[in-house]
Amino acid sequence: MALLPILRFPDPRLRRPCLPVTRIDDDLRQLAADMLETMYAAPGRGLAGPQVGALLGLFVMDPTWKEGTPSPRVCLNPEIVAASDETATREEGCLSIPGVPCLVTRPAEIALRWTDLSGVVLEERLTGFAATCAQHELDHLHGRLCIDLIDEPARVAASAALRVMAAGPG
Repeated sequence: MALLPILRFPDPRLRRPCLPVTRIDDDLRQLAADMLETMYAAPGRGLAGPQVGALLGLFVMDPTWKEGTPSPRVCLNPEIVAASDETATREEGCLSIPGVPCLVTRPAEIALRWTDLSGVVLEERLTGFAATCAQHELDHLHGRLCIDLIDEPARVAASAALRVMAAGPG
């Protein structure tokens, strides 16, 4: 396994929609293993393909490992098949936008369908932070970032940090 470099805002690859995964092979399994290792080392709770330069419909997540209960998931071609009308507002961080927390409102509960690395289609009802995490990572697969979902006052507050990131090192 290997740690992968995580792309940072404003890398244009973070804004590109991903292609669906069409073949599960050893290269894809290795990518997923490397993404999990990278996510844990970061330390994050989710990581999407575009964040490591892989423009594929793939994300990994483990919303509970920091509380001592690991539950890693590799989600290929994930989709939300149901969402509650009830919403929840949570602070979200992003490994591609470090130091810029975003207060985002999303459905409080979702049903997520995805294919695993064995080719099995799974569906799970997610609530709480797991629902937020899956929605955040799924947004990455569509070229959306959490900063796109914050209100105008929060965007203004984050703009200085985003300008520094856009300017790059130096």
